[in-house]
Amino acid sequence: MSKQIKVALIGNPNTGKTSVFNALTGLNQKVGNYPGITVDKKEGVCKLSRGVKAHILDLPGTYSLNASSLDENVVIELLLNKKDKDYPDVALIISDVENLKRNLLLFTQIKDLKIPAILVINMADRMPKKGISLNLEILEYELKTKVALVSTRKNDGIQFLKKLIENFKTLSTEPCLDTSTIDEEYFANLKKAFPNQDLYKLWVVISQDANFGKIDRNSVNVSRFKTKTKSELKRLQQKETIKRYQFINEILKVGQTVDKSKATDLRSKLDNILTHKIWGYVIFFWILLTIFQVIYDWATIPMDLIDSSFALLADWVKTTFPGGGKLTNLVAEGIISGIGGIVIFIPQIAFLFLFISVLEESGYMSRVVFLMDRVMRRFGLSGKSVVPLISGTACAIPAIMATRNIENWKERLITILVTPFTTCSARLPVYLIIIALVIPEGRFLGLSYQALTLMMLYLIGFGMAVLSAYILNKILKTNYKTFFVIEMPSYKIPLLKNVVLTVLEKTKTFILEAGKIILAISVVLWILASYGPSKNFNDAEVIIQKSFPALTGEVLDNKIAAYKLEHSFIGRLGKTIEPAIRPLGYDWKIGIGVITSFAAREVFVGTLATIYSVGSSSEDNDKTIKNRMAQEVHDNGDKVFTLASGISLLLFYAFAMQCMSTLAIVKRETNSWKWPIIQLLAMSLIAYVIALIAFQILK
Repeated sequence: MSKQIKVALIGNPNTGKTSVFNALTGLNQKVGNYPGITVDKKEGVCKLSRGVKAHILDLPGTYSLNASSLDENVVIELLLNKKDKDYPDVALIISDVENLKRNLLLFTQIKDLKIPAILVINMADRMPKKGISLNLEILEYELKTKVALVSTRKNDGIQFLKKLIENFKTLSTEPCLDTSTIDEEYFANLKKAFPNQDLYKLWVVISQDANFGKIDRNSVNVSRFKTKTKSELKRLQQKETIKRYQFINEILKVGQTVDKSKATDLRSKLDNILTHKIWGYVIFFWILLTIFQVIYDWATIPMDLIDSSFALLADWVKTTFPGGGKLTNLVAEGIISGIGGIVIFIPQIAFLFLFISVLEESGYMSRVVFLMDRVMRRFGLSGKSVVPLISGTACAIPAIMATRNIENWKERLITILVTPFTTCSARLPVYLIIIALVIPEGRFLGLSYQALTLMMLYLIGFGMAVLSAYILNKILKTNYKTFFVIEMPSYKIPLLKNVVLTVLEKTKTFILEAGKIILAISVVLWILASYGPSKNFNDAEVIIQKSFPALTGEVLDNKIAAYKLEHSFIGRLGKTIEPAIRPLGYDWKIGIGVITSFAAREVFVGTLATIYSVGSSSEDNDKTIKNRMAQEVHDNGDKVFTLASGISLLLFYAFAMQCMSTLAIVKRETNSWKWPIIQLLAMSLIAYVIALIAFQILK
């Protein structure tokens, strides 16, 4: 039986914690949520030596043990609770070689908790360029620990770090300094009241404003030790921080040397351009346009290959499987067509995550957040609202969770309510298929009309979020002013390994999460489309042959298939809602897609893929989903997907909620069904009205 060492990865944001995690675990990692809360839990396995493995837990970024957000609470709860199954045998405190002074504050606090700790100084390859040199012997002696100097970019120091982890029992658990001297009388009384408890752990529990879910304050009876007011405790926290920085300054005077003549001012020059009040926005806009153009240009070949492959696979199943019965049709028309409707978009979604990862890795995304803060404040939003709104381009769920660092409840509520307007990756499949159908190919100033349309949809979504926030701000009257503080990380060339792992992880999550829903819905839809409640469905062949005696061959088969679909269970449902959606330019088949996509927006494409597959003859199965949708017509012979109906549908999905998972998260974050219901009704109404106006004008 192999031995497993529990390792916690802890550090400030932007110290390269993810890079160290990736270097240790590679592909042996998974992402989930902590039990009971929607905070990311990233863990992986690292092989150390024969029979010895390390279970690595990547904790949320935190600046200190003075919690100010739910993410930081997660870190503190774990480090204070020895009974937690993830309580670490050893902690790796990741620091950035350029910001060592600030990073060491957290390190000294964790040392005071008497947890074996290793100081990992990352980005060592930047030391010569920045004129930084370190005396590791002095640092190890003064900090009473082992120091691992690593460069994840060059893969230097990782093997040494693994050896330190394996030999964690040799590490000293002695604190770096005695913080009780900030108020000797208070800490003496605290020690006297709780002689069997660790003094610094008591202080951390007492001094926090946060209500820890896993830490029972009554277990140490701190509730009866109320000798100081909240403001007095805050002042003591400040004294503690000052004392720690005094200690850190003294160590770095002898343990770190910085030759300022070697430091360059390239970063400040780049910042002056990228955060400029005019050129900053121009550059950001140009980068977005380039991304959307590349998404279309690079993804065309793999998308066409996937589309045709699934069409051929469905055809092969129909011709190869024995009997050609209901099971064969279920596999070919239900499962393969439904999954094919989402797999086709993997290339474009992967490219989107690729570019987002590169922007984050390079340090540019922090500049974008800073830049957009200027816009947000004019519309009554907190500068901290920028992070959820921008991260909403990947998914609204983690974006809404990211609002937890907004202190004012009303500002946080407004951000939660408007974030779903931001175009997420789940909308991308809908946008891409509709744009391909109704927007002509061609270019303007070298940019394709389709890429420009996609760009406009992203801007419209963001614009609607900001406008809605402005209106809600006036209604809720938020006069509370907040300060927006963001760290500007150093510019870096993106690490290929990090980018690849991020793209693989995000794309895999998208495929698995969407795939499970689409597979289930595709099977249900196929059943509902393959059976009907009335005699019209069962006698479709006789009815069509009597009504159209001159039809033969493929034309007759298509007519019968379409008639059966129209009189199936799903057809009846579609026909019922058709009067409500007809003014928007939609037929009953699109209506079914709109309803099923409430499970997840991307289900819309899979739904239409299944419906159009069921509603076609066997000779039609070599046609791709795009071709089938392009040839779909109303009863009067007019095409279903025109510029008017396409734009209407794009705008509907730009503004509609259409995601029950997001509603569930909003309920959890607001602790009420009131706000998600208001959000659903308001966004649905806005989507319907705007789609209606667009269709009526364009038709």
